[in-house]
Amino acid sequence: MSLIEVKNLSAYYENKEIFSNLNFSVYEGDYLCIIGENGSGKTTLMRLLLGFKVKKSGSIILRGVTRKEIGYLPQKTETQRDFPASVNEIIMSGFSSKSFFGIRYSKAQKEKALKNMELLEIGELKNRSFKELSGGQQQKVLLCRSLCATSKAILMDEPVTGLDSASREEFYALIRKLNLSGIAVIMISHDINKALVEGKNILHISENGYFYGKTIDYLESGFGGAK
Repeated sequence: MSLIEVKNLSAYYENKEIFSNLNFSVYEGDYLCIIGENGSGKTTLMRLLLGFKVKKSGSIILRGVTRKEIGYLPQKTETQRDFPASVNEIIMSGFSSKSFFGIRYSKAQKEKALKNMELLEIGELKNRSFKELSGGQQQKVLLCRSLCATSKAILMDEPVTGLDSASREEFYALIRKLNLSGIAVIMISHDINKALVEGKNILHISENGYFYGKTIDYLESGFGGAK
């Protein structure tokens, strides 16, 4: 069943069209990689999926999932790297929008956070200072935080940028693990070759249009020089 259905979606910035007439779906347990050149509208598309106000036409239909149930892992910034908080505080903040009592978290929320830490193999980092962690460890913590918002779908914007080779491979393995657990993954990637290895479906946005479909069909299509 589709969780997200996009129909004839176009986006604009200062009356300039960024992309036009996108049609694609995200299914339960899907792994969709979004690729394309800088400026093609990948991040704009992700903002639209998250419900940010962007001038658009067309529609985004959510089925069986609400925007509050979609996790989001944005590109990491310098400010995030030096954030003065413990790992547990960072992860629990993923529940903040759902808590009616400020920083008072329910037993169920605490149990879910611990389960996510175990899933991502970072339980031993719980009481560590976030800013003292390695880049790879920090990204795992931020991924864990985003999982506190969802059990259905997670959006990631170039999640391995800035990580060394070993950390990148470890992070991709964690994404596969999440996907195998049933969570739909929507990931922007600048690494086309890796996207073709990891993804089940490909959405390639370019100035000449777009391709959406199975990875094997993308390779056979020759779209954007695919081969």
